[in-house]
Amino acid sequence: MLKSDPKRFYITTPIYFPSGKWHIGTCYTTIVCDAIARFKKMDGFEVFYLTGTDEHGQKIEKVAKDKNLKIMDFLDEQASSLKKLWELLGVGYDKFIRTTDDYHVKAVQRIFSKLYEKGDIYKAKYEGHYCTPCESFWASSQLIDGKCPDCGRTTELAEEESYFFRLSKYTNQIIDLIESNPSFLNPKSRQNEMLNNFLRPGLQDLCVSRSTCKWGIKLPFDEKHVAYVWIDALVNYISALGYGSDDDSLFKKFWPADLHMMGKEIVRFHSIIWPALLMALDIPIPKRVYGHGWLLFGEDKMSKSKNNIIDPIELCSRYTVDAVRYYLLREVPFGNDGAYTNRAFLLRRNADLCNGLGNLLSRTTAMIDKYFSGVLPSPLVDSELDLGLKETANNMLKHIRCHMDALSVPDALGEIWTLIDASNKYIDETKPWVLAKNNSDMPRLGTVLYNLAESLRIIATFLSPFLIDTPNKIFDCFSLECPKLFDGVTAFGLLKPGTVVKISDKLFDRLDVEKELSTIDAQNASLGCHDIAKTDVSANENAFPIIKSQIDHNDFSKLDLRVGIIKTAEHVKKSEKLLKFTVDIGIEERTIVSGIAKYYDPSALIGKSVTVVCNLAPVKLCGILSNGMLLCAEDSSGDVVLISPHKDLQAGSVVS
Repeated sequence: MLKSDPKRFYITTPIYFPSGKWHIGTCYTTIVCDAIARFKKMDGFEVFYLTGTDEHGQKIEKVAKDKNLKIMDFLDEQASSLKKLWELLGVGYDKFIRTTDDYHVKAVQRIFSKLYEKGDIYKAKYEGHYCTPCESFWASSQLIDGKCPDCGRTTELAEEESYFFRLSKYTNQIIDLIESNPSFLNPKSRQNEMLNNFLRPGLQDLCVSRSTCKWGIKLPFDEKHVAYVWIDALVNYISALGYGSDDDSLFKKFWPADLHMMGKEIVRFHSIIWPALLMALDIPIPKRVYGHGWLLFGEDKMSKSKNNIIDPIELCSRYTVDAVRYYLLREVPFGNDGAYTNRAFLLRRNADLCNGLGNLLSRTTAMIDKYFSGVLPSPLVDSELDLGLKETANNMLKHIRCHMDALSVPDALGEIWTLIDASNKYIDETKPWVLAKNNSDMPRLGTVLYNLAESLRIIATFLSPFLIDTPNKIFDCFSLECPKLFDGVTAFGLLKPGTVVKISDKLFDRLDVEKELSTIDAQNASLGCHDIAKTDVSANENAFPIIKSQIDHNDFSKLDLRVGIIKTAEHVKKSEKLLKFTVDIGIEERTIVSGIAKYYDPSALIGKSVTVVCNLAPVKLCGILSNGMLLCAEDSSGDVVLISPHKDLQAGSVVS
C-alpha cells in the first residue's frame, strides 16, 4: 500500500475535450484548482497540479472532419490554444498531459493487458445506446425521454463486438467505499446520486473498447479495437506520474491523489468506474472526489449549441484577469450550480475590488504620502481599536485554512474581505484626517497608517493564491515581494518604518454598470450573439450574494432585535437618500436614520411596524445621531423593502 506524505498534495482537473472554442465555464474548474494548489504551496505543501487535453474518441474524429483538418493538426492547435488560455488566466499547473503522448499510450496498453490477463476484461457483443458528445454508453432504462441523461441529446443505437470490464464485480466494494468513507465523494448530494441511481440498482459490466471507432489507443491483445475513451482519459491521473514506466518516482511520491475535481456530470466516471479500475489493478483509491455544480448562463448550462457562451479572453481583456478569477472564485456557491450574468460580474467587481480593496489601498498610500511625505511612519502603543484590527488579522490563516480544507473557496475569500472591511472601518473610526490637524496627534496618526499598511501586506499575501496581478501591485507600493509561505505573515511589525511608500494607481476603475451592459449588448447584437444584457435582467434573480461565513449561536445572541413602530418620518435635508424616523421600541423612542428615501414616501410609513437592531452602536449621519437600524431586504433587481412582522405586535416585542 502506497502512503502519501501529509505535506504532499496532488490535485487534478479532468482533462479537457478540444471542442474548438473555450468558454468561461471551461475555466471554472481549472481556476478553482489553481487557487487550491497555490494556497497549499504557500501553506507548506509540496504540490503537483495536473491538467491537460482528452484527445481520443469518436467525437474528435467528427470535429476534425467537420473542420476539414487532419486530426493531429486540430489537436495540436487546440492544445496550444488551451495552454495560452491557462497562461492568460495565471493557471500554474505542474504538468499538462495530452492523451496522445507516447508515455500515456503505453500506460493505457499496459493496464488493459494487466486487466485482460487477470480476467477482468472479456470479449462480448455490445447492444445499447451511445452518446457521442458525452462518449457514454447507456442502457435503455437509463435514458430520460429516450435521450442521454447527462446532456439531453439524442443517442445512437450501437451494436458491435467489444471488450467489457467486469464493473459489476466491484459493486459492493464501491458502495462500501462511499458509505464507510464520507469524505471520499462530495458534496453529499453526489453520494446519494451515485448510490441510488447507479450502485444500489446494480452495476452492469462496462464496454471498454470500440471496433467501429478508429481514433484511439489500440488494445495490445487485439488491434481491431481501441480503448474506450473514458478509460483512456481516467488513466491520465496515474500515467502523468509515470505509473508503469521506468521512472515512477512521481507516482510513488504523490499517489494516491488528494483531490480529483470535476463538474457534476462526470462524477459517475470518477467515483464508480475509476475506483473499480484501481481496485482491479491493486492501486490505492484517491482520497477525495469532488463534483461541483455547473456555471450557468442565466438558467442554462453554457454551450455553443445554445449560443450562450462567454469568451474568457474577451472578458479578461475588457475587465482584467483578476476580476474574472475573483468572480468565479467568490460568486459561485461551490458545490452547487452558479449563474454567470454580466450584471452580477460588474456589480461584484465594483463593490469588492474597486470600492473595498482598491479604495483601501489608495486611501492608505495617499495619506502616507500627504501626511508623512511618502515615508512609512513608526507605530507607537496600541489602542483598543488597533488590537481589534490585529486580532482580525491574526485569526485569518486558521479560518482561511479551514475553509480551503472544506473546499469552500468563496468563504475563504470572504475571510480576506473581513480584514478589508475591518481596515476600511478602522479608517472611519480613527479619522486620520482629524488627527492630522493637531501636531500632538501625529504620533497616533503614524500608528494608524502603519497598521493600515500592515493590514494591506497581510491582505496581499492571502490574496496571492486567488489573484494574479493585484497582490503584486499592493506589494510594490511597499517595496515588497510576496512571501513564499504563510508562516508568520499575520504578525504586525514586518514592515520597516522608513520604507518609501508609493501612491497606488487605481487597482480597478469604477464602472458604470448600465453603460457597460449597454455596450456589451450592442457588441453582441452586431455579432449576432445571444442578447446578454436582456439575459442579465431575467437571470438576475439568481445573482444574490453568497452566504457569508458562519457565526456561532453566541455571536447571534448578541443581537438585540425588536419590533418598533414608526411614530414620525421625514426627509433629511441635504440628502436624497436618507429618511429620519422616530421609532417606538417599547421601552423608549429612538431616532433612527435610514437610506431608504428612494423607496418610500415617509408619510406612508407612520404607524408601520418594523424590525429594529436596538444594540447597534450609534452613528452620525448628516449630523443626526442614528441610534439603531431598520432591517431591510434587497431583491436581485435592487428594490429595498422594510422587514415587518406579518401581523401587528406590541412595540418592543423581541425578535428571536
